[in-house]
Amino acid sequence: MTAAPLPRRRLGPRGPEVGAIGFGAMALSGIYGPADEAESIAVLHAAIDAGATYLDTANSYGDGHNEQLIGRALRGRRDDVVLATKFGIQADGLGRPEKVREALDASLTRLGVDHVDLYYLHRLDPTTPVEVTVEAMAALVRAGKVRHLGLSEVSAKTLRAAHAVHPITVVQQEYSVFSREPELELLPATRELGVGLVAYSPLGRGILTGTYRSAGDLPADDARRRRYPRYGEENLDHNLRLARGMFELAERAGLPPARLALGWVLARGDDVVPIPGTRRLRNLEANLDAARTPLDPDLVAELDRLFPPGVAAGDRYAPAMARRLDR
Repeated sequence: MTAAPLPRRRLGPRGPEVGAIGFGAMALSGIYGPADEAESIAVLHAAIDAGATYLDTANSYGDGHNEQLIGRALRGRRDDVVLATKFGIQADGLGRPEKVREALDASLTRLGVDHVDLYYLHRLDPTTPVEVTVEAMAALVRAGKVRHLGLSEVSAKTLRAAHAVHPITVVQQEYSVFSREPELELLPATRELGVGLVAYSPLGRGILTGTYRSAGDLPADDARRRRYPRYGEENLDHNLRLARGMFELAERAGLPPARLALGWVLARGDDVVPIPGTRRLRNLEANLDAARTPLDPDLVAELDRLFPPGVAAGDRYAPAMARRLDR
């Protein structure tokens, strides 16, 4: 049986139309463990074929490997996708105009394309005013190398300052039942300004999928234990206890836990597009099904009750990366 078409959403009122669920490609470059290239490309092709046409990468993912992989996957298929990449997370100073131009040219080479549809500032550069960085990004729009501009992990204040220089089409932010911080100030600002929200890590970096039921299920050498305090020994048991409440709710509803987690994000509004990632074909279709049938409002309300803002234990990032967040 052919799956139902994926519903469509627009990335902000001025942005491109995409599948209601996009694809975050970071995990295809070994971030969470080994990834097979042939299977990764098969997953990307299956996502595009199903209507998940927004592909999200960054120059930092696998130190350029991710962009190269996507470039190989898109040979002959460039026009089938809305392609987004990001720059500026590796070090301070990368928001300077010359660095912005250099980063894009390198990304275009790795991707094998002449333009990207969305170009994000991955993290705010503390040494360069955001207005200066965005003006340099706007010059790339005028040059035809970029179609739309985005920001990632910025405050409402920074969004307003950037938007005054050049329209920001979309903001990318971690957003899930475990990470509801955008609801405090950012989401109201995006809606006031007419900016879309792309929700990364909508499955809580795997903690909301049901794959891990106890701390022992996560390998001791898993990178998440080092990079993300919510997976550290001091917080993981607490967070898994919270997740088990959702697992029980999913079992009663007869749905996979990931279906609930993604359905909750989709229910936040038509201006929100989650971008779960997976290395496995078997997980892709389950993720996309969340967009085909909206979650029952009673289940959304129960998830709101189970996961009030701030309920997760631990910071989202370890200190070295946390300092790059614009709070």
